[in-house]
Amino acid sequence: MARFLIEVPHGNQAAECARAAEIFLRTGSHFLTRADWGCMDGEHRAWIIVEVESKDEARGIVPPAFRSQARIVQLNTFTLEQVDELRRHHGS
Repeated sequence: MARFLIEVPHGNQAAECARAAEIFLRTGSHFLTRADWGCMDGEHRAWIIVEVESKDEARGIVPPAFRSQARIVQLNTFTLEQVDELRRHHGS
């Protein structure tokens, strides 16, 4: 399975933060109830890291009200050998 970072922005008003958090928590989804939020530091978005089969599956985790604004990023790690290969591939 692949790992994805799901980033879900919302408005910066207190009511918008509360609405977003409530929607996430009321879904009962394990993924959504464990979201990390940046609101208390002025970053009005939630982040979730999930292991699923595809970007589409990751997007499907997001509540419909926020799905179109969500950003889905596939995550990966590198070994030192892979970094060397990147350098060779890019000619640096």
